[in-house]
Amino acid sequence: MPEAGFTVKAMSQNSEVTLGRFEKYIYVWIVLCGVAGLGLGHAFPGAVHDFNRLTVGGVSLPIAVLMFFLMHPTMAKVRLEELSHAVRNFGPTLMTLVANWIIAPPLMVLLAWLFLGNADFRAGAILLGLSPCTGMVLFWIAFAGGNVTQGVVITAVNAVSTLVLYAPFAKFYLGVGGVPVPFSLVGLSVLLFVGVPLLAGQVAKRLLTSWKGEAWFAGRYLPAMNTVASAALLGMLVLLFSSEGRLALAYPLVIALIAIPIFLHFVIMLVGTYLAALLLRYRYEDAAMVALIGSSTQFEVAIGTAMVLFGLGSGAALATVVGPLIEVPVMVTATKLLRLTQQRFLRRGAVN
Repeated sequence: MPEAGFTVKAMSQNSEVTLGRFEKYIYVWIVLCGVAGLGLGHAFPGAVHDFNRLTVGGVSLPIAVLMFFLMHPTMAKVRLEELSHAVRNFGPTLMTLVANWIIAPPLMVLLAWLFLGNADFRAGAILLGLSPCTGMVLFWIAFAGGNVTQGVVITAVNAVSTLVLYAPFAKFYLGVGGVPVPFSLVGLSVLLFVGVPLLAGQVAKRLLTSWKGEAWFAGRYLPAMNTVASAALLGMLVLLFSSEGRLALAYPLVIALIAIPIFLHFVIMLVGTYLAALLLRYRYEDAAMVALIGSSTQFEVAIGTAMVLFGLGSGAALATVVGPLIEVPVMVTATKLLRLTQQRFLRRGAVN
């Protein structure tokens, strides 16, 4: 198993981060996991199908378990005493709300109409554009050295806004009635992907620092859990490709066509929000956080809604499945590129 993607040398806000073999060879791991997942899906399709049917309220239990271990070290580093400041720091929150609900949906509609002639494919892509991320994005923020504490606050706001805005926005942009409000799916996703890891991380930090000391927690426990998080990310990739990757083999040209607007949407939203944060003189930590939240998606919500509205084997459901296959390598690349720009923020002295 590869070393952890990053090792925390201190518990301070400006913790030094050292990248290991996992981050250095991340694209190799993605390819290997893709091949392994495709192999499993081809050799044991029945077992993979049954495994993926382990759900509660539309949320995959295997994904929930992997997400817990993926998020645990990130949540263990969150300082609860800084949450009140994060709540008062309304600028980044407002920017992500504007990005997620004012800019992202019509942008995806435009891209879908430009590149996808099939109405079902367009619908699936639009559902992805309507689903702001409320879980895994916190891992990407930590990976990029962004403001995780502020990210926790914004993902909570995103969850509430999704419950309120998702159905009317979907009805408006898709032009269909009876759009289900994914209350249970959004609620369970936030609870399992954010709430439980945050609680467990904070309990572990309190107990272990009181027992072994802060230096041991930062120098021994967190690096060990970062290795576990790396394994969880690789496991999630294998799971995604084993269940959905076979579609890419069966319909490679269709998948490539659907991937074009989804990929462009990620890139445009990422670059646009990051440049806006640069113009507003945000600190790097806030700018990276805003860019990642503003561009990532809650693909579980989009997939679930597409299956309810259009059916399990529909083109819309197929389009939403392409989302995570594109998002993971894009987000990995985004975190690496964001880190390369960090010195620019330090040189110019961002003030927010």
